[in-house]
Amino acid sequence: MTTIVGVVKNGHVIMGADSLVTAGVRKHIHSKMPKIINNNGYLIGGAGDVEACDILMYIWIPPVPTIAERKNIYKYMITDVVPSMREVLEENGYKPDPSDKEAGFEMLIAFDGELFNIGDDFSVLMDESGIYGVGSGSPFALGALHEGATVERALEHAERLSPYTARPWQIVKQSKQSK
Repeated sequence: MTTIVGVVKNGHVIMGADSLVTAGVRKHIHSKMPKIINNNGYLIGGAGDVEACDILMYIWIPPVPTIAERKNIYKYMITDVVPSMREVLEENGYKPDPSDKEAGFEMLIAFDGELFNIGDDFSVLMDESGIYGVGSGSPFALGALHEGATVERALEHAERLSPYTARPWQIVKQSKQSK
């Protein structure tokens, strides 16, 4: 299980994640298994099925928009990024288990100072509040963020309330590129 949060403010994205990965009844924490990576200029954080997250974080090479496409990055996420996500998942044999009600994934993807929540139905969502979260501990962290907590304090709050959130924290930043 996972807690990943993101905050967008003044052209900057700050994302934070815990380090606990659970598989069955086992807990795994290792510095070589970050939950947020920088891939081709995108910050990508994934929660849910480890297989889908691994494919999208380590095999997928996200497309890079042209200067013209950067003018509407939300549209670009829908028309170019999501189709490439679908393709790499299919090419690598990812299929969620239909009998597992918890199967699936949810991603936070930052690009050029914008943040997007992309679900396993490939919906692309944004939030006017600039506050985002995915994973089982995210409701606790989101509440703290909405009350003004920093990303680190929000993760601490989730850790106190969720058995599936644990340190060390990973905090990463991305800024809007100047044109």
